[in-house]
Amino acid sequence: MIPPKPAARPGKVSLWAYAKLFRQDILSAQPGKLYRAWMAEFRTPFFRSYLVNEPRLVREVLNARPLDFPKSDRVGEGLRPLLGDSVFLTNGAKWQRQRRIIDPAFEGGRLRDTFPAMLAAGQAAVERLRGRQGVVEIEEAASHAAADVIFRTLFSIPIEAPIAAQVFHQFREYQRTQPILNLAAFVPVPAWMPRFHRRRTRATARAIRRLITRLTRERMWQIEAGTAPDDLATKIMTTEDPETGRTFDTQEMVDQVAIFFLAGHETSASALGWALYLLAMFPEVQARVAAEAAALPDDLAFSDLSKLRFTRDVFRETLRLYPPVPMMVRETTRAVRFRDRDLPLGSQIVLSPWHLHRHERLWDDPDAFAPDRYATENGKTCLRDAYIPFSSGARVCTGAGFAMAEGPLLLALLVRAFRFERLPGDDPVPVAYLTVRARDGIRLRVTSR
Repeated sequence: MIPPKPAARPGKVSLWAYAKLFRQDILSAQPGKLYRAWMAEFRTPFFRSYLVNEPRLVREVLNARPLDFPKSDRVGEGLRPLLGDSVFLTNGAKWQRQRRIIDPAFEGGRLRDTFPAMLAAGQAAVERLRGRQGVVEIEEAASHAAADVIFRTLFSIPIEAPIAAQVFHQFREYQRTQPILNLAAFVPVPAWMPRFHRRRTRATARAIRRLITRLTRERMWQIEAGTAPDDLATKIMTTEDPETGRTFDTQEMVDQVAIFFLAGHETSASALGWALYLLAMFPEVQARVAAEAAALPDDLAFSDLSKLRFTRDVFRETLRLYPPVPMMVRETTRAVRFRDRDLPLGSQIVLSPWHLHRHERLWDDPDAFAPDRYATENGKTCLRDAYIPFSSGARVCTGAGFAMAEGPLLLALLVRAFRFERLPGDDPVPVAYLTVRARDGIRLRVTSR
């Protein structure tokens, strides 16, 4: 069986038809040939955009010369009302300063320090699911668990805390109305053109930021009083930029908390939901994960994560098939030449984990769910050259290590406690909302083991 994949765009369409398809779903708006192409050009009288799939060129953009290919300002068209000037959207000196402050919170032993909170969130997710057996909308359960991890590790509060619960519910509304990449990320949309859902999504973004501001101000007061817990928020808010000696002010910290919640909750929820669906679709793989999880001790320690080798490969394979962020957009700061094509100054370069991870000229059986592929030579090569669920290079996701601990842990805890079964005829259709989600949710039958 092949896991669900969006239908490719049927043949050539007009610019207007493409825009309409794009607004419905960025993935199904693209032609099937992108799964075989090393590079593709999209040209109109208004813009030029180039999708780059060749690993050599992907490395040049992300690893070799990242400052020459900054994030396109158009990416912020839809996301800035929520994310402000967060590290996800900034470039240049501002971005470098933000990374100097944020990165230490995720280095070395900090991941080990966050493990007890991560484990507590996983155990809470198991207990919540015990009372909901039967047919369960698994994306909602995954979102609840991932949000709990973020609030416990960032602010030392569970998801049931009043402000945390409000942020979670507001974010659930936001994620299906604001795509991570809208048409304006690729096309310079005139100001007079209507922005679909704009009023609603902006209002929701303001509500989320008000709640995050309350949490941030309260933590600043606790830091000043010497009563703040030693969690990620405290670490980030007390870290000084080694070059300027300045820390984040309240507004800057609100921007960063917003992206931590998006990157740490929304992307993890997407991956966990798809991982549980894939295990339901392939019971023999689920049985191997369950056996690995059953061998874990009851008093789990951080070092026990190393025993989840196969579960980690299952999560890794899920991120390959359903990368939470399906496309990334960069911009040329000067004319460059890629594959005998001249890319003018200001061209959009689209890097697509969705297409790269399923590229027919790179991966063996690219659309198959095969967690054991990473033990093969092809799998090892592609893992190095054609696997970027967390981006790569200087702008690699700060929380990549965090996510690769959280995902296998939650997966193991849930599969150790429950059996997940696919509902025949009720298979999800992947679409790109804020992350890659199922168009109508993911429903599975959940029973205790």
